[in-house]
Amino acid sequence: MCRSIKTLRPPTTPEVTDEDIRAAALQYVRKVSGFRAPAAHNREVFDQAVETVAAATQDLLDGLQIRGSAARQHSHP
Repeated sequence: MCRSIKTLRPPTTPEVTDEDIRAAALQYVRKVSGFRAPAAHNREVFDQAVETVAAATQDLLDGLQIRGSAARQHSHP
């Protein structure tokens, strides 16, 4: 798959930022779509896919229970 997507769960990555999550989502959408940057007529669907994948990634990370780690709390605006 896409080797530039890094593991974002603790303890591998103790501090995960919104930018980390969005970067992983962007890499995933680029890989799946085959486009590094979409043409203007595909921009809206491309950007929406990145946001959807980022939200799903945040939900996953928030729901994971990692043995030996304190519960993670991430506030959303």
